Amino acid sequence: MAVDIRRFPAALALVLCGAMAGAQETSDLVSRTAFRVCADPANRPMSADDGSGFENRIAELFAAKLDLPLDYTWYPMATGFIRRTLAANECDVVIGYAQGDELVLNTNHYYTSVYVLVVKADGPLAGVTALSDPELQGKHIGVVAGSAPATHLVRHGLMPLAKGYDLFVDRRYEDPSGAMLADLEAGEIDAAILWGPIGGPLVKAGHPGLSATPLLHEVGQPRMFYRITMGVRQGEKTWSRRLNSLIRRNQAELDAILRDAGVPLLTDMGTGLKETAP
Repeated sequence: MAVDIRRFPAALALVLCGAMAGAQETSDLVSRTAFRVCADPANRPMSADDGSGFENRIAELFAAKLDLPLDYTWYPMATGFIRRTLAANECDVVIGYAQGDELVLNTNHYYTSVYVLVVKADGPLAGVTALSDPELQGKHIGVVAGSAPATHLVRHGLMPLAKGYDLFVDRRYEDPSGAMLADLEAGEIDAAILWGPIGGPLVKAGHPGLSATPLLHEVGQPRMFYRITMGVRQGEKTWSRRLNSLIRRNQAELDAILRDAGVPLLTDMGTGLKETAP
C-alpha cells in the first residue's frame, strides 16, 4: 500500500523519505539475475575456484533453490576481503562467516563447529580428547598463531614446545593447514590443532593415517566452538531474511553436505556432537 507522506509532519516525512529511499537502494544492490557469491579461490576444503569445496556445494544448492545462475567473485580471504568484495557490491553473500562479526550482517547460523586435535591414528596420542590430558605434556603441537587454541595451550603449559603457523595468508601461495598436517606425518610435530571445518575434511579426504578429534571439553575462554552464518551487507535485512528462509527449509541438505565433507557438527550450544536427523 502506498504511503502518502503529506499526512505526516515535515520532519517525520523527511525520515520516511530517507527510510524508503534507503530500503530501495539496499534492495537494488542484490542481484536479481545471479546468485553472486564472494569466495576465496584457494581456501580448501571450504572454497576453491575449481568448485571442489563444501561451501561451493552449498552455493550450488542455494543457486538452484533460487533458480539463478551461480556467479563468483574471487578474492583471498585475508585483510581487505569484505571491503573488496561484498562492500564493493561485487557479490551479495559470503557462504561461511563466523557469527557476530561487525563487518557483515549475519544470517541465522546454519552450523556450529569446533577445533579438532589431529594426531596419528595409531600413535600414542590417539586417545587424547582434551588439551588438559597429561599425555600432551612435552609434546610438540602445531597451532595457528593467534587462534583460540593458542590461549588454551598457554593455560596448560604447552606453548613453549608448540610450533606456530600463519593465520592471515594468501592461500594461493601458502597453505598453513596443509603444511601442519605434512609436518605431523613427517614427525616434526606430535599433534596439530585445526579449525574443524578445515581439519576434519582435510583428514577425511587425504590423510588416512591421521584422526581428528573434536575438542569438546575445553573450559575457560576463549571458546573453541563457533556458529557459522552467511554474511551479507549491513542493512540488507530483506536479503538476510530470504537466506534465513532457505537455511530453515534446507537444513537437512546443508547438514548432509557438511557431514559428507567431514565437518564436525555440534549442537547449537557446543556441548556435544549434533545427532543425525532420522
